Amino acid sequence: MNREEYIKASVESFEAILREQLSRTDRMKEGAKPESLADKEVITVGLIDGDGIGPIIMKEAEGLLKKLLEKDLASGRIIIKKIEGLTLENRLALGRSVPSDVLEEIKSCDVLLKGPTATPKGGTMESANVTLRRELDLYANVRPVYVPEKDIDWTFFRENTEGEYVLGSRGVEVGEDMAVDFKVITDPGTERIARAAFEFAKNNGKTSVSIVTKANIMKKTDGKFSEVCHRVAADYPGIKAEDWYVDIMAANLVNPLIRSQFQVFVLPNLYGDIITDEAAEIQGGVGTAGSANTGDRYAMFEAIHGTAPRMIEDGLQDYVNPMSIFKASEMMLRHIGRQAEAERLKAVLDKAQGDDAPKVTGFREGATIGELVGYIFENL
Repeated sequence: MNREEYIKASVESFEAILREQLSRTDRMKEGAKPESLADKEVITVGLIDGDGIGPIIMKEAEGLLKKLLEKDLASGRIIIKKIEGLTLENRLALGRSVPSDVLEEIKSCDVLLKGPTATPKGGTMESANVTLRRELDLYANVRPVYVPEKDIDWTFFRENTEGEYVLGSRGVEVGEDMAVDFKVITDPGTERIARAAFEFAKNNGKTSVSIVTKANIMKKTDGKFSEVCHRVAADYPGIKAEDWYVDIMAANLVNPLIRSQFQVFVLPNLYGDIITDEAAEIQGGVGTAGSANTGDRYAMFEAIHGTAPRMIEDGLQDYVNPMSIFKASEMMLRHIGRQAEAERLKAVLDKAQGDDAPKVTGFREGATIGELVGYIFENL
């Protein structure tokens, strides 16, 4: 194609995206009533192994859940369903980020506990997580970071269905010399993540919410995100809403003089992904942090780290840290109304951070996953 033909094809692609996203915005405006699982007679928990180190940590998480939920499983109040087929090999063979039969199985569950899934570099196949967040409308990615000895108690609310990620595989190449990706921010999409953050703050005795953007540069999209967050903040007069740019917030999190002043954060998709990885590193690494993806109907809980292919290549499978998926399991237990089991798990996970517990470092010099899991079961 010549330059004019490339431009015409790009404009047509962009028009299709605009119409699709406006339709999505209209659906969000219709709203949905959130469902509570705490009193549901039977709850189905789907387990997805994922790729790389995923099956290793998920095996241990499944054993932990079966121990904690022993009575509910025996009575049939909770059903655990293993979901197969969300492997990179199967997705590549079918050319689908989430195969339709796998998605159907997933939608038969109430909540998911999921290992990390690999995403091919380049090409057009989007991340399985991005697909699941969109298909299940999991708009709130919630990531807590807690380091009491450093006076850190942070909870991040990352918008999960918009920003750069929702269209990350839909960019256009305009000839050989230029490529363009798209970012989308909507009023209803921002309002619901902002309200989730402020509701959490109100219900948990927090007094401030930090709105993290780059609105001085991304004036339309990030500017809208900030504007809508402040509009929601007006409904919560006891909670201070402060704007921060993402670059200075990245610096603030490693500044011991001020970082303890932060409590709750609300961020667009890309910034939330980056900042929460930084925060997890302060806690002890991405292997130590859990993550919740929640919507009005479904919820998915997962480790925040990736598939760690280098650990597999280097033969370090026995030294994988399962703490991130264990903390995600704790969050899942709370979501389904099993508070006592969640507290029981939290207590032993906190104990496992102590000096007497085996220390998994990801290297042969540290403890093995088996040693840590053994310690956890002994103290459960």
